Amino acid sequence: MTMRAAIFHEHGGPEVVRIEQVERPRPGRGQVLVQVRASAMNHLDLWVRRGMPIETTMPHIGGSDVAGVIAEVGDEVDAGRVGERVVINPSLGCGRCRQCARGEESMCARFRILGEHTDGGFAEFVAAEADHVYRIPDEMPFEEAAAIPVSYMTAWRALVSRAALRPGEDVLVIGASGGTALAAVQIARLMGARVFAVTKGAEKMERLRELGADVVYDRAETDWSKAVYKDTGKRGVDVVVENVGAPTWVGSVRALASGGRLVTYGGTGGPKVELDIRAVFWRQIQVIGTTMASRGEFEDLLRVIFAGRLRPIVDSVMPLDDARAAHERLEAGGQFGKIVLVP
Repeated sequence: MTMRAAIFHEHGGPEVVRIEQVERPRPGRGQVLVQVRASAMNHLDLWVRRGMPIETTMPHIGGSDVAGVIAEVGDEVDAGRVGERVVINPSLGCGRCRQCARGEESMCARFRILGEHTDGGFAEFVAAEADHVYRIPDEMPFEEAAAIPVSYMTAWRALVSRAALRPGEDVLVIGASGGTALAAVQIARLMGARVFAVTKGAEKMERLRELGADVVYDRAETDWSKAVYKDTGKRGVDVVVENVGAPTWVGSVRALASGGRLVTYGGTGGPKVELDIRAVFWRQIQVIGTTMASRGEFEDLLRVIFAGRLRPIVDSVMPLDDARAAHERLEAGGQFGKIVLVP
């Protein structure tokens, strides 16, 4: 049997993405086959398409954030799960090491991500490990469920576990219109922090205020690192959520209070940065790396979302046939939240 998929056969720009009929996957032992109802985009999809130096499938079907319905189960999976409305945890470990045994797949030396190292959900069907597939509430739209995994699990781990954010602290979120940064704004607000955010454009600034950001800066109009220093009474913030890298790094370090924590999960503007080590030891700041989340963290996040305390932000919903245009939109950087593809 075949299915439609957004696929590319060589690395390059959005023009390499096309819709083709490909072989429909079959669920292996311990797996389920999910009929995709929605799949959200991440910057990860751009990097893989451009040829980020990783081990991946080729030709390649991207898509790490997937929601849908279980259509078929493999051996050793309860057949009663067929028909479940689900979202997929895209973290894949080796399943044998100490980290995997603790549910810390993202710390596994052989860590992989669905849609990056394997074929993903920009298709009509995708196979996934049964224990990585979670039932979603009947009332939750598939588009919102698909917006959860990579962005919200990454932001959750960054703030809750790695930065150990506490109520009453000040948080600065850089690039606060992308999916993960928006999730960080929402989560920081939920945790009782005062939220500072950096974005571009009056419309995005207003939408961030509506989401609960206390102070918002337009990076095109303001030297935001100096403004943060002033607006915190010349103290700085306790936590900076950094995801841009080279263009914002110096400002992010400057914006930290003494004893502050900079937590980073990306480098969309460039991965190589300069760090004056004197700022680290003299001001006793911490630079903390993070990616994805543990299984327990993902489950904690789902409970919060399913209880209605967080709502994923969807920028736009596009048909799978427009996958190339979705790549172009994400690459242009004009989105506010997640771009979702629907087969």
